[in-house]
Amino acid sequence: MKFLLRVALAALAFLALQVAAQGLSTGIPLKLVVPFTPGTGIDMIARTVGPRLGQRLNRPVVVENKAGASGNIGTEFVVHSPADGNTLLVSVNTLVMNRGLYPQLPFDPVKDLVPVSLTSWGQLILVTPPSTGFKTAQDLVAAARARPGKLNYASPGIGTPHHMSMELFKQTAGVYLTHIPYRGTAQALTDLLGGQVDAMFLPIHVALPQIKAGRLVALAIGSNKRHPLLPDLPTLKEANAGDVNVDMWYGIFAPPGTPPDQVVKLNRELKDILAAPEVRTAFESQGMDPASSSPDEFRRLVTRDADRWAALIRAAHIKAE
Repeated sequence: MKFLLRVALAALAFLALQVAAQGLSTGIPLKLVVPFTPGTGIDMIARTVGPRLGQRLNRPVVVENKAGASGNIGTEFVVHSPADGNTLLVSVNTLVMNRGLYPQLPFDPVKDLVPVSLTSWGQLILVTPPSTGFKTAQDLVAAARARPGKLNYASPGIGTPHHMSMELFKQTAGVYLTHIPYRGTAQALTDLLGGQVDAMFLPIHVALPQIKAGRLVALAIGSNKRHPLLPDLPTLKEANAGDVNVDMWYGIFAPPGTPPDQVVKLNRELKDILAAPEVRTAFESQGMDPASSSPDEFRRLVTRDADRWAALIRAAHIKAE
């Protein structure tokens, strides 16, 4: 009897270890790390996807914001987390921009993370205050060419998608505008609305209310296609103001060494979640288009984008401060 009891206990212990190793334990929360502050688009993704992922995995899911250093603090936390299926990173393409901006990072944000799935795309709108008199992107380009460096643009900080997108626009359109970096979007938007700043790239959900109210003028969208929320707004290419596609991707990553079967399972669950009508509605209300991918497709996207932004950072001599 004692022998049978020991065998049973050993079997239970082995099963418990297997379940824990697969990240399927209902008692251990799955942590979704957001490397930025609450209220951001990335935070919204985590808080929309999290509860649904928890239901499907039959385990609690918590969202933990670890902001700082342009997302590097939260990212490094996940890079150094155990590959036990209990920690994931929800991030945006700032991740790959940081690779070129911070060459001394103690980790590689591309090689040291396991891509799980793309979750969505976000678009950036090139806007200006009405006081500039610009009606089209060509107006901005013409003015910038006539007065190099006299016009300025705002961003929430060096290395943000808003900053990098404008640098790519400047490069492709052959113009020069002076960069005014802020610490966050709120103050940058305030000065843009007040006319202290001439132009800025803004996420569509931030720009749209101001455009509808007449407080900002939309010049073009930095995408390869028009957006349903602003169907009459041309792309930069259509506006003959540079061939610039600066769509922002959002996605989920796992720590290095995460077993492939865990990645496949998470990818499968996320694909179903992202296809749900209520998730689409939640994302679209924030100006994001839900999307999914295989882990390999997402890896190729991340690698390709990292190379693109690294080339721009080198060419424009951009340095993080």
